[in-house]
Amino acid sequence: MTFGLVAANAWVFFQELALGRKLDRFIMTWGLIPKRYAASGMLAKLGAKAYLGPFLTSMFLHGGWLHILSNIWVLVIFGDNVEDRLGHVRYLLFYLAAGVVAGLSQVWASWGSPVPTIGASGAIAGVMGAFFVLYPRARVVMLVPIFIFLETIELPAYLFLGLWLWMQVYSGSHAFGGAGGVAWWAHVGGFAGGIVLLGLFSLL
Repeated sequence: MTFGLVAANAWVFFQELALGRKLDRFIMTWGLIPKRYAASGMLAKLGAKAYLGPFLTSMFLHGGWLHILSNIWVLVIFGDNVEDRLGHVRYLLFYLAAGVVAGLSQVWASWGSPVPTIGASGAIAGVMGAFFVLYPRARVVMLVPIFIFLETIELPAYLFLGLWLWMQVYSGSHAFGGAGGVAWWAHVGGFAGGIVLLGLFSLL
């Protein structure tokens, strides 16, 4: 299922590339725009599909090659291990639910913002949260720049993911509302949601 999600994200991304000048309108339609939920009466005006759909569709949209490649890379690293624990169907449902929680977190943090939130990183943060609980002592290899060189070091997952989460909270606290183009609070909400959802889905 992890590679199915990778394929789905890649397929949607290539569809985006084919849209050309229509891409901006497409993103505004299917991206998650906090302003849409801050205004009263939007559910009746837009209908349930257009109002609720972006909580799912936005997690399959990406803003460029670096955006999608980095998300796919992280999903492949952490996803298959979590999928092994949950099983294929529960993992898919878990992934989508974590993405929705991440979207809700970003809507709250960016309340009233007209800037669309897109990307799989919130759902993937949920996978990372589950990995944090399931495999805290697994070794994670990371690249560290030292002057003009790149060195690799291994860290236990709890330390690597703990540092990553701290960076999201710190960055979000200094750029409240998603300033800078990164949905920091979607990452935080997705990570925390992944931990909670893991417990719930483990009972199914």
